[in-house]
Amino acid sequence: MQRGKKYQEAAKQVDKERAYAPDEAIALAKKIAPAKFDETVELHMRTGLDPRHADQQIRGTALLPHGLGKQVRVLVFAEGEAARSAEQAGADFVGSDDLIKRIEDGWTDFDVALASRELMSKVSRLGRILGPRGLMPNPRTGTVVDPDDIAKAVSDARQGRVEFRLDRTALLHVPIGKVSFEEDKLLENMATVVDAIVKAKPSGAKGQYIRSASLTTTMGPGIKLELAPTLAMTSA
Repeated sequence: MQRGKKYQEAAKQVDKERAYAPDEAIALAKKIAPAKFDETVELHMRTGLDPRHADQQIRGTALLPHGLGKQVRVLVFAEGEAARSAEQAGADFVGSDDLIKRIEDGWTDFDVALASRELMSKVSRLGRILGPRGLMPNPRTGTVVDPDDIAKAVSDARQGRVEFRLDRTALLHVPIGKVSFEEDKLLENMATVVDAIVKAKPSGAKGQYIRSASLTTTMGPGIKLELAPTLAMTSA
């Protein structure tokens, strides 16, 4: 794959023969980010899991203490008092049958979908549309909630709750903020994500759970991370 000149210049500043401590990697990623826009910083982890087995799947969420640096559009499937709570909490779209019909007609212009638990029998038919886009409400990711918890769920989503999920190649890709963030804020966000992933180790995991980790930006090269200090990070 032919890379652009800016990418190649950035890649020259990364020592491919070494692994970087988390704070070094963040400082380097900010320094060499090649794009003119505010790139997203991402944490990538290669696991020793087999995605074909149900007991080796990972799916969870982490609430970033410093958010993602972008406006998150939140949709909530709710009725009655739960709908009013969602609106008061700042949800961008709130409804029931009307939203389901709109999505069935092809509309998916939102970032997070939450559902009041009693509406999941209706929302479930949207699985083929929302599932592939990572937008389908799911109890395991805290996006299917009791009516009394709707307001908190909306607040968390707007603050910067990120979802991590094992892909077909046993990798995890999770955003931790923007290049414009201060280094300590990116480090704290990263610690929160690592902590959540370590705690989400599935029961069927065999051998080495996390095999390698790297940091990158939207348009930048990968920066290999020292595994031991990375996995030792915790969200204090």
